[in-house]
Parts: sequence; C-alpha cells; structure tokens
Amino acid sequence: MNQHSSDHAHCDHERCDHEHDHMHEHGPLAELVTVRDWLRYAVTRFNRAGIFCGHGTNDSYDEAVWLLLGSLALPLDRLEPFLDACIPAEERIALFEAIERRAGERVPTAYILGEAWLGDFRFTVDERVIVPRSFFAELLEDGLAGWIDEPEKVTSVLDMCTGSGCLAVLMAHAFPNAEVTAADLSEDALDVALQNVSDYGLDARIELVQSDVFSALGGRRYDLILSNPPYVTGDAMDALPPEYLHEPHMALAAGDDGLDVVRRLIAEGAEHLNPNGLLAVEVGHNRDIVEEAFPDLPFTWLSTRGGDDMVFVLRREDLAGNPVPGGRQSGDRKPSAEP
Repeated sequence: MNQHSSDHAHCDHERCDHEHDHMHEHGPLAELVTVRDWLRYAVTRFNRAGIFCGHGTNDSYDEAVWLLLGSLALPLDRLEPFLDACIPAEERIALFEAIERRAGERVPTAYILGEAWLGDFRFTVDERVIVPRSFFAELLEDGLAGWIDEPEKVTSVLDMCTGSGCLAVLMAHAFPNAEVTAADLSEDALDVALQNVSDYGLDARIELVQSDVFSALGGRRYDLILSNPPYVTGDAMDALPPEYLHEPHMALAAGDDGLDVVRRLIAEGAEHLNPNGLLAVEVGHNRDIVEEAFPDLPFTWLSTRGGDDMVFVLRREDLAGNPVPGGRQSGDRKPSAEP
C-alpha cells in the first residue's frame, strides 16, 4: 500500500470513529434513555419506514413493544412497570441495531429475537422456517371441539408440513395420549423442529419425518391429519411485502392457484386416515379456489377469532375415491399462513 492509500484508509478509519462517537454523544444512543423514549423512537421509525405487520402483531406500536421487551429480556406482557426504566449504554447499541434491522432491512421481529409465540407457547425460529402463525393454534386450544368429542381417545395424529414443529407441539398437548408424527420436506425445518420438540420434552412422543407430503409415510394411518401447507397463489407471491421475502419460498408458494399441496392432501388423505378420521387443512383466503377445484366435496369451514373460512375439515369417508382434479402436484413444502 502506498503512502497516499495508507493516509486515505487512516482518514476513513478516523471518520468512522468520529461518526460512531457522534452517534453516541448526540444521536439516539445518547438522547434516548428510557424504555418509553425507545418505544416512541421505534414506533416513529417503523411508521416512517412503512413496515408490514403480519407475523403476530397488528401495528407498529405492538411491533415496537414486542421488539423492545424481547430485546431487553423483559416479560412480553408487562410493559407498564418498565416504561421509565433507564437503559444502559451497551443495551442501547443492540436496541438501535435491532430497530434498524426491522425498519431498514424489513426483517421480521421473530427472526431478530429468535423466537415466536402461539398463545402461551414459545418456539425457537430462524430463517430456515416461516414465522409460526396459524388458525389451528386457537382450534387446538379445545382439541377441535365439535369434531373430536374425546381428545384423550385420540391415539395417532399427523402434522403435515410441520416447519418449526409448532403445531405438532400443540397437538401433543391437545391430545395427551396420541403419538404425533411431524412431517416436512425440508431438512433445515426439521432441525428447527427438533429444537422445539426437545425444548418441550416431547422427544418420545413426536417423531420427525422428512417426507414429500405422504411419500415417506408408507401405510401409516392416523385419527387426525392436520396441515398448514404452503398455499400462497402465484399472484399473491408477486405482491408479498418485503418481510415475507425473508421466509423460505418453499414454505409459502404452492403453484399458480395455491393448491399444489392441497391437491395431494385430498387425493391421498384417505389412505392415511383411520375410519372416521379427520383431515383438517388451513388454506387462508383460498376458500373459493378450493371449492371451485373440488365441487363435489362436502367441505366444512371453521370459524375462529382470527377469521372465518380459513380452515376446512373433511372426514375420511368424504375423501375415499376422490379423483384428483387437473393441476400440478408438486410438493413445495412447509407450513404457512397467508399474509
């Protein structure tokens, strides 16, 4: 390196140090002291950036609360006692970086914190799996009441497209005597699922299987097959907010009409259900597409607090002998709730 280059590099280094010191002395790291200060800053930053909230929160305020409390290792349901707490300088650096990742890079908060929640259940997540979100979380609170009268008599269940393993864990709690199979095509997703299964001490009850839909399950049959598969249509994929582009493409996309995996579940489901067994599938806003593709099937659409007609239920007897309508049968996999 010649002298001029050396001097230039030295100047760049000095300038970076000066800018870093300036941010400490005069920027947000110096001026924002309390949790209340940082909450206001984060909400403003998010609103100006135009972030999209679709991974567990409804607006920039809730997103900011989640990111701040999670970053500071504070209880997510206890904001008020901490609003006027002072944040040490070293923690402010991490907060600033987290807010910038969320606003500037549009990284979902769940990935920044490394965790997501379904009700009271915490799950480890990263960009190998989509952020858990499913109407099944509510439906499993009472063990699919109305369809399953005695949850304790359910002995075998399948979570098809398990992703992070979140629904498999919820199923193990909803059906205490059931052996749970959790299937996914993605090895990466199954690595994350293994972590969550182990965290809940369910290694002996939940079996993880790498499978392209039913391909690796042989002749196994279940009392209940539950699936939150990829179902985002081609048009919807093209219009996704930037936040969703951080998630695995294969966990969202399911062909032009969003039914690539749903077709296989319906075509092959009867072969893997016990008599009177149930197939329950989440398809987001695709009810009309599903009913048009399968006009002869007696779908029942379930209602939840989060939305109606997002999940259908069919009995084994409804599925038996059902022909597969036209369309591709590719196996893009992993669970998803449509943005």
